[in-house]
Amino acid sequence: MSTPACSKPSSPPARPQASSSSSAVSSSTPTDAELEQLLSREASAFQREMEVERILKALKLNPYDILDLDVSAKPEDIKRKYRQLSLFIHPDKTPHPRAPDAFDILKKAEAELSDTAKREELDAAIASARSTLLRSLSLPTGLMDDDPRLQNLADDPKMQAQGLTTPWKIMLKEKIKDVLIEEELRRRKAIKMNLANEGLEARKKDEEVAAKKRKAEEDKAWEESREQRVDSWRSFSNSKKKKKQKVAILG
Repeated sequence: MSTPACSKPSSPPARPQASSSSSAVSSSTPTDAELEQLLSREASAFQREMEVERILKALKLNPYDILDLDVSAKPEDIKRKYRQLSLFIHPDKTPHPRAPDAFDILKKAEAELSDTAKREELDAAIASARSTLLRSLSLPTGLMDDDPRLQNLADDPKMQAQGLTTPWKIMLKEKIKDVLIEEELRRRKAIKMNLANEGLEARKKDEEVAAKKRKAEEDKAWEESREQRVDSWRSFSNSKKKKKQKVAILG
């Protein structure tokens, strides 16, 4: 009985080797994580530039508007918000060409709100604007911003009948802007008048000094010509005596 011949096991099929070009492409293709990081950086840069634009467009007379804060903000809230925004729009981190201007505006706004006297003056102007606006709408001046009558102001049929369809916050913002601009114009006019008065006073003092100087020069000239006047008088007196003597001899 013959033994069957052992068959040689077949070798597994060879795997295709990846070409060097395909490996190079895969290595240069960014991963999902890298794409997400890139998009995040671009979004952050865009947000920084948008914040710079917001600060540049904000009313420079209203530090609350610049810092995007409410009037009720506490001192620590002001400092915290300033620190956040100053880091966010810092010229070293923001490619916006006017980032330095926005940074300076932000710094000035924080300084004004940190000055107790300036903040009290600003708060008084804002309160005046608020009361004036509420009275013009025939509403109590003590209403809070979260009052339904203010929240639904634009939907009020009475207001719509008067053509007032602007939301309360926008109306208040515009009124505050008008009041602050009016206050600034009044302040500049007062400064101009003070400067004019100071200029008038300065001219009066200059004229007084000039008059005193002229008087001193005249007195000095009078004293310096004293001897000459005395000599002239002596000469005149002697000439009169000689004439009298001559007349007496002839007589």
